[in-house]
Amino acid sequence: MAARRKASPKLEKIVVTGIAGRLGRLLVRHLHRRGDCTVVGIDRRGFPGKPRDVEHVQVDLRSKKARDVFRAGDVKALIHLGVMHDPRRSGAEHHSWNVQGTQRLLEACATYHVPKVVVLSSANVYGPRADNPQFLSEDAPLMASQDFPAIRDLIEVDMLASSFFWKSSDVETVILRPVHILGAVHNAPSNYLRLPLVPTLLGFDPMVQVIHEEDVVEAVGGALKPGVRGIFNITGPGEVPLSAILEELGRRRLPVLHPFAKSLLELLWRWRFTSFPVPELDHIRYVCMVDGSRATRELGFHARRGLKETIQAVEGRLSDRQPPATIRS
Repeated sequence: MAARRKASPKLEKIVVTGIAGRLGRLLVRHLHRRGDCTVVGIDRRGFPGKPRDVEHVQVDLRSKKARDVFRAGDVKALIHLGVMHDPRRSGAEHHSWNVQGTQRLLEACATYHVPKVVVLSSANVYGPRADNPQFLSEDAPLMASQDFPAIRDLIEVDMLASSFFWKSSDVETVILRPVHILGAVHNAPSNYLRLPLVPTLLGFDPMVQVIHEEDVVEAVGGALKPGVRGIFNITGPGEVPLSAILEELGRRRLPVLHPFAKSLLELLWRWRFTSFPVPELDHIRYVCMVDGSRATRELGFHARRGLKETIQAVEGRLSDRQPPATIRS
């Protein structure tokens, strides 16, 4: 009699919100390489070029149909990337999507016993301030500007996840707070560095931390390890002055006196000559750097891309020219 074939091990089901975005697509590729899971994505946007073995549930994450993904059972993890960061959307829409949407996802995870939740937040929740210490730990208060709805909602999302961490002790909840993400992503740091004429503030040249989009995806993958839970700052290859980043990219600068910068940027924003929102001015004025040692210690996370590669990621490729002395790969 022919030998009975060994049954294939059952693959874990991982639900990813925001799967149609840049980070979502990169995460799908990363999870495919692991080969130990199936991916179900929730995103109201279309997903052209979707891998055949990825299920895309094209619904609003606040909807009953999104909850049905969890009701079906056997979900081993939720990775929540689907936070809205569009500064041109209204504050009410940001709040409804980000805060109410996240709350409903977390409620579904508690109801249907999802054992792992990973929420991608941002180190921006700490806020750039003149009185910040050199490096902020995960215990630092979340002091980002209350005048910026996108950041205010991100803080609420972060706090919702933190509260869920304590209320649902049977769920391994992980909150990741990466520094400025650079790459083909459409976020404030990458959009700012892609400007042909970059506004800077006279007399200010803050040290900043950046991280490659691929390194962020690897940090998310590392957070899926059994037993990992808590809040982690995710840092890149080091710290560098803003001026050195602009020099590396060969950008022309528009130095502006701080008292006039807000009015000028408001005008440019209103006429859609820039994609850099006014509340982000503090990020090119003050320091907001974080300590990533906990992620190194407990997640084993190390950024694999050097500064040069990380900075050049906003162009979509590595520059062929030699890096200046201030940038080391």
